[in-house]
Amino acid sequence: MQFLAAGEALKRLDRLQPGFLQNHYPEVDLKGAMGFGDIIAHQYFDLDTEQIILTCQDSLPAMISAIEDLLQKI
Repeated sequence: MQFLAAGEALKRLDRLQPGFLQNHYPEVDLKGAMGFGDIIAHQYFDLDTEQIILTCQDSLPAMISAIEDLLQKI
């Protein structure tokens, strides 16, 4: 559920400030993060747990770093 909430929050922020996140944090796969939330929401029973673990290991550290940086700036 936290991934779903994060994906929706990213979508909302992108609608409010188009391009802001992509311009400031190009190392984060924002479209992938938004899509990941959609997959969790709409394909819940077809989730591949190994793929979720790999996604968390590969993508989550950069996203956490970007969020921490953003929080320090606001």
